[in-house]
Amino acid sequence: MNVIVVGSGVAGLTAALHAHEAGHTVTVVTKGTLGDGCTGYAQGGVAGVYGAGDSAALHAADTMTAGAGLSDEAAVGVLVADGAARIAELIARGAAFDRSPDGALLLGREAAHSHARIVHAGGDATGAEIARALTAAVRGTGMAVVEHAFLVDLIVDGAAVRGIRLLRDGRSDEFDADAVVLATGGAGHLYAHTTNPDGTTGDGIAAALRAGVAVADLEFVQFHPTILDAQPAFLISEAVRGEGATLIDDSGRRFTFDSHPDGELAPRDVVSRAIARQAARQGSPVRLDATMLGAPTLARRFPTIDRVTRERGFDWAREPIPVTPAAHYLMGGIATDLDGRTTMPGLFAVGEAARTGVHGANRLASNSLLEGAVFGARAAAAIGAPWRRPQAPEPHAIVKNAATPISAPFSRNALQRLMWDEVGLLRTDDGLRLALATIRAWRAALPTPIDVAAHEDANLLVLAEATASAALLRTASVGAHFREPALIGV
Repeated sequence: MNVIVVGSGVAGLTAALHAHEAGHTVTVVTKGTLGDGCTGYAQGGVAGVYGAGDSAALHAADTMTAGAGLSDEAAVGVLVADGAARIAELIARGAAFDRSPDGALLLGREAAHSHARIVHAGGDATGAEIARALTAAVRGTGMAVVEHAFLVDLIVDGAAVRGIRLLRDGRSDEFDADAVVLATGGAGHLYAHTTNPDGTTGDGIAAALRAGVAVADLEFVQFHPTILDAQPAFLISEAVRGEGATLIDDSGRRFTFDSHPDGELAPRDVVSRAIARQAARQGSPVRLDATMLGAPTLARRFPTIDRVTRERGFDWAREPIPVTPAAHYLMGGIATDLDGRTTMPGLFAVGEAARTGVHGANRLASNSLLEGAVFGARAAAAIGAPWRRPQAPEPHAIVKNAATPISAPFSRNALQRLMWDEVGLLRTDDGLRLALATIRAWRAALPTPIDVAAHEDANLLVLAEATASAALLRTASVGAHFREPALIGV
């Protein structure tokens, strides 16, 4: 079969390699260059290697707990059951994970994990190593790669996908396919602060929405608790807190225990909200104190963070550094079954673009790279098999008469600020209605896009409307979706 994979992170490249090895003719299409995207920025590791006293069942339980009870049990079961094979595959494809002197994989622990079960590469450069290994593997196959190509839309014939429409060098181009795998990542650039690289604008999810493909859980946006509070944005891995670093207020007090008994190792949504509230109370950033780990340990365990923080003028071995939350990961996306199938025949979705059900309302740390590898392989295995339409979630009701929109003209910065203020960490009924009305007004006035930047803006507005609407309709706080209780509407 003729297969197109759109996106070249861990999920897309895994799907492409498995599809190629199954005998399909594969073309990888990527917005930038092969291996670009969020995978290469991942400092955290891959969960799924179980030491003494640990097990897949315990990993599943931690995943379900982090997901606030909304994770799909079957999807989580697949994740932990297939995880060991996918990690072994990454090693076989050349990914060099950190090992002890006796050759054993080094295992780390991160927030909300009950055991140390996470493998890393280069200390804090796991994603970069995985991207390197998979990119080399794809190049080695000789499969077709189309770089610097922007996904404009899906080509649909009747009820099935038949290809994709691209924008390359200012010209429109069409590629036919028997199957399309969307691995286009999330939409971090909906927000004023994000850990995501430029270009993470929800292109695949927006294209699916325009084609009538079901999506789910877009209201669940995970904010990473700790990025360095200095531009440009730079993530400080959760593994730093897993090694013992603490979060302190301006008096040096560990304030996160006010919100959760696990303190700094509580689920990400809890820690992020605690940081946001404390920073607002004191009128200054909170700080991450890693000084107790010492300069040699910080340089060895977190070489990338150590280098960048020092380049930015911070000596984190001697003094705490200022941190703030930022939009990090989209738990929702294109609804799929356990093999990546969407509600449109021939269309698969994997990675952050997909809503597999694994993450529920809040992703467990270091499950994202694992999910990409596991479900990328499963989607490839399902190509060519009889199509089984997945059970689709109920479509969201249309929210009418949301509010009076703000009068500011549209710009990407204005949208990102609106989303940060009203559809971010702390949400209110009035704020969500204001955001939804404003986004709709901006969409109605947006001219037809003709270049990549304009297409990105249009995609961000599509995702912003869907996200604000989903957040407004979910009136109960759960996981990463938090509604201020006193202001919830009815």
